[in-house]
Amino acid sequence: MKPTDKFSGKAEVYSKSRPSYPNEYIDYLLSVNSLNETSRVADIGSGTGILTRQLLERGVSVLAVEPNDDMRTKAEQDLQPFEHFISIKGSAEETSLPDKCIDLVIAAQAFHWFDQDKFKLECKRILKQDAKVALVWNSRDFNSPLIKENAEIFKKYCPNFYGFSGGIGEGEEVFIPFFRSGEFEFKRFPNDLVMDFEGFLGRNLSASYSLKKSDKEYEFFVGAITNLFYKYSHNGKIVMPNYTRSYLGNV
Repeated sequence: MKPTDKFSGKAEVYSKSRPSYPNEYIDYLLSVNSLNETSRVADIGSGTGILTRQLLERGVSVLAVEPNDDMRTKAEQDLQPFEHFISIKGSAEETSLPDKCIDLVIAAQAFHWFDQDKFKLECKRILKQDAKVALVWNSRDFNSPLIKENAEIFKKYCPNFYGFSGGIGEGEEVFIPFFRSGEFEFKRFPNDLVMDFEGFLGRNLSASYSLKKSDKEYEFFVGAITNLFYKYSHNGKIVMPNYTRSYLGNV
């Protein structure tokens, strides 16, 4: 299955269950990149528009580039009221955007799906001089027993699971070749997630590697996730230790 097809049929649960990004992170992005109402941000691999919405709410124009039809259509339905929202069917490697038109490229929960060399070349083409690229993930905190047990469930039932966030950790070896001279700014922001059962189940089912209803072991997988929720929940809520990590630099 192509990476662009992995989220087909998951747009609704993805939109409902995936977390947004801390206001502190949005403040950081706007400040360090001097973004304002005249700025244009390219959100590459924009999905259902979770980060796109947060930027639009700050008055920034966002060109949301997404190859998956289901995900892009959901974003178009939800974000249509924003006049500075532009939806584009394109990929990280071929955005179709004009040369030197973008003040910031951002990829949220997406860089691990890209051909990174081709994406780098595309960023160089569409970015204005000295404009930067931000790579960001909402990541689970593996110091938590809950997160460790959650991962074991995925390992047991989901053949396509190779680690959260496509297996990309915080090691610099992934990012040094991408950023110019291997230099980038790393930031980490607390972003613990508080969810009810529906939200917790949806967060697990929205993963690219998660089983679908048609899969043979789907019911066993859901049962394991359900048991995990009730093991760690309190008064109907569960806290998933989570943080937002960002890498910002020139390419």
